[in-house]
Amino acid sequence: MAERVVLAYSGGLDTSVGIGWLRDATGKEVVALAVDVGQGGEDMDDIRQRALDCGAVESIVVDAKEEFANDFLMPALKANALYQKRYPLVSALSRPVIAKHLAITAHELGANSVAHGCTGKGNDQVRFEAAVAALAPELTSIAPVRDLALTRDKAIVYAEEHNLPIRQSAKNPYSIDKNVWGRAVETGFLEDPWNAPIEDLYEYTMDPSVAKPADEIVITFSSGIPTAIDGVAVTPLQAVEKLNELAGKHGVGRIDVVEDRLVGIKSREVYEAPAAIALIEAHEALESLTMERDLNRYKRGVEAEWANLVYDGLWYSGLKRALDVFIDDTQRFVSGDIRLKLQGGRATVTGQKSEQSLYDFSLATYDTGDTFDQSLSKGFIEIWSLPSKISARRDLKG
Repeated sequence: MAERVVLAYSGGLDTSVGIGWLRDATGKEVVALAVDVGQGGEDMDDIRQRALDCGAVESIVVDAKEEFANDFLMPALKANALYQKRYPLVSALSRPVIAKHLAITAHELGANSVAHGCTGKGNDQVRFEAAVAALAPELTSIAPVRDLALTRDKAIVYAEEHNLPIRQSAKNPYSIDKNVWGRAVETGFLEDPWNAPIEDLYEYTMDPSVAKPADEIVITFSSGIPTAIDGVAVTPLQAVEKLNELAGKHGVGRIDVVEDRLVGIKSREVYEAPAAIALIEAHEALESLTMERDLNRYKRGVEAEWANLVYDGLWYSGLKRALDVFIDDTQRFVSGDIRLKLQGGRATVTGQKSEQSLYDFSLATYDTGDTFDQSLSKGFIEIWSLPSKISARRDLKG
């Protein structure tokens, strides 16, 4: 039996052509693995058949939508994960789950290598290979587009010469990646940061500048996880899908950013992630209501480090696992209801309540019933500012 390589297969141009390229370059039989993380669009059975038509000896489809939502998106929500305070890690979160199934499939079929269709300029090559290395260090990773310098124009020619069933053409200027957490668009005219995005770029969101009545929704959280919307119980996946619909209608979650890639270059990216942005907005508000001050402050730094690790492809690293333990512990009391107003591209918190709330009306009010003893403040401030006062005296002497 010939050696096999398992290819992470999307159904697009690069991975479809990559089947033949891998076979020709390595002599190995190619098994195509398509992982459904809620990208929508084409039927997964059509993608499976296309891989076979392109020369794969076997084509496997894995429905990982629930797993993706439960085990990858919910940890990201608990971490309020935004890379460089803007990007909700749309593609970065899908790579470790795809890599996990690459490793599982390779083991099941006795393959000694896996492959992906990433270029040598992006982050995803690192994410796939670092994840596979952590999960199955005995496997070899192959990247035909990167390692064989297979450019887009060469891929189109190859597809035409071999009559491969590829719809994509040279006229499509964009590179698009999407899943249930959001959608990423790059290349084409977007490579000039001065060029504004056009409305045709968007799929998950409607134009926020078009006036429409606001929608108000109530999201119920239990230990940091959304469990109901407007009183109707939802799974994590259903929560994300519903918020994509509700928030997307109002243009929530459009992001245009120049970000720092792991490989050292800056890249202009356009994202749309309506559910991610709406849920993070609501979750952060509930944390502010239910978490004590110092824990909340410290967690913000942990969140930034968590997002950096995931962006950099280190989902399965020891530090990431350790931070998960800390973040999970912070969520013990993050339960309650958040009311969101959706309108004009924004998800605005308009109400918050929780049985775990640390907000005490009698301490916060300035009206009758105030129980805060203001006479204690003078002495507190004297002690609090004492280090500053002492150092100021020294500085003035100098």
